[in-house]
Amino acid sequence: MNPVAVQPSRLLAIEDDPILGAYLHEQLGRCGFEVVWCQNGNEGLSRARHEHFDVVLMDILLPGMNGLQVLTQLRQTHALPVILMSALGAEADRISGFQLGADDYLPKPFSMAELRVRIQAILRRVALDRMPPPSPQADPMQDDNALFLDDITADARFGQQWAGLTRSEFRLLDTLQRNPDEVLSKAFLYQQVLQRGYAAHDRSLDMHISQIRRKLKAIGYLEQEVRTVWGKGYVLSASDAP
Repeated sequence: MNPVAVQPSRLLAIEDDPILGAYLHEQLGRCGFEVVWCQNGNEGLSRARHEHFDVVLMDILLPGMNGLQVLTQLRQTHALPVILMSALGAEADRISGFQLGADDYLPKPFSMAELRVRIQAILRRVALDRMPPPSPQADPMQDDNALFLDDITADARFGQQWAGLTRSEFRLLDTLQRNPDEVLSKAFLYQQVLQRGYAAHDRSLDMHISQIRRKLKAIGYLEQEVRTVWGKGYVLSASDAP
């Protein structure tokens, strides 16, 4: 049997700094990635829309169309993972990036080792999310008044309603449910669930929590809720709802 050729992951780097851009192109190529580099937002958006890429690395401060504008346009048609890169101090831009749909943020200057690890983490999550889950099966022994988390389908059920969680949302809810009434820090949840370090400007966890709350409410589960404990983290505890 002939071995199956594995195609390298294809990256699009949108970076106007010629030194950093060339460095990314060379070093990521040495890491086994296929890298396409362009130096402005308009070209980057066009290539992202019309070619296949696994991850986009994009500076926020770009000539012409900046990174946030490119991200806004791209999210109208593509769910392609995007890692934003920007200098330290631009907190408003970083928050806006996550709100517009960025998957990760890396402050400059950064090490190639950290960038490589973050790219690989995103590729693993994308691979898991693309796996088609088996059809949910009802558990005849399950109490319909309780929230049932199914490890096989990576989803939650209340009664006969499935929440439609993403795998990241499922891992987050499962971790909270395994530690009832215990406040879990953001740093712990980032490491345990999102498999990366916590940064104060990173809103990914907050967005997952918001989606979990919305989806549990949509299926009528009100017995418990994910609460925010300001300055400490999150906890799954009894709801105040009547």
